Amino acid sequence: MECIEIKLLPAYHRTLLLMTATTTLQPAARQKAPLKDAKGSDALVRLVNVHKSFGTLRVLGGINLDIQRGQTTAILGPSGTGKSVLLKHIVGLLKPDQGEVYFDGQRVDQMKEHELVAIRKRIGFLFQMGALFDSKSVGNNVAFPLVEHTKMKPKERLDRVRTVLKMVGLDGIENKMPGDLSGGQRKRVALARAVVMEPALILYDEPTTGLDPITSDVINELIVTLAKRTGVTGIAVTHDITSAKKIADRMVLIYDGNIVADAANEAFLSSDNEIVQRFVHGKADEEDLAAIRRGFEERS
Repeated sequence: MECIEIKLLPAYHRTLLLMTATTTLQPAARQKAPLKDAKGSDALVRLVNVHKSFGTLRVLGGINLDIQRGQTTAILGPSGTGKSVLLKHIVGLLKPDQGEVYFDGQRVDQMKEHELVAIRKRIGFLFQMGALFDSKSVGNNVAFPLVEHTKMKPKERLDRVRTVLKMVGLDGIENKMPGDLSGGQRKRVALARAVVMEPALILYDEPTTGLDPITSDVINELIVTLAKRTGVTGIAVTHDITSAKKIADRMVLIYDGNIVADAANEAFLSSDNEIVQRFVHGKADEEDLAAIRRGFEERS
């Protein structure tokens, strides 16, 4: 990979990619001791009674959630139930109307924008569509956080880029362009960028969306392997119950802005909660089906 200095990028892209890096130069100082739940275990992320509305639309209706270190938690739920909004609160892109948000003991929702940079540097983000820069090579895409946030020399950056590309099964493609890759390969490059700086937390936004079942399983295996080998904490927002079963230690179902189920995989899947079972088995709501039937009956 040739050494190319990455020029200033549009503010939107730069803000997004601040969430894909962490730094080894000056770790963020903690404002508090690590959070503990009722059983005394560490919580890397904590949401306390978080409410969020947009105008008259209530999206989050009092979320209480602890994310334990070293675990991967799947956040499940129908479209529009607030899953992605929850992620945006964790990185400070949104602030709650009421409630508290903590990351590693620090109160995120009260921070100013410049204070949030240190938090975002410790969080990797796998975007739903990858969010690669099409005009830059694979190597320069993966190296972006290293250029922005470290004093690594070009040779050190190249070595690190090659290491993470090899981790995701794409050894030797650093000189290719994103347009030359398949959808699955692009997603793996994006995952390599998300982990290039060894973050404390990775947020996976619909990691298998748009991928065929075989490629989806490759992504799932990568997420599982990363968790086992590095101990990184993960939060995966997904509609894909097959993916959630494979990657998650714990499943949380959000419905109508509230958590209706929160349990380890086996307990979650065997829950007698009607909403859980409809989601797990992909069954439509009877009210929706009745409305469709009435619509056809009225036409006839």
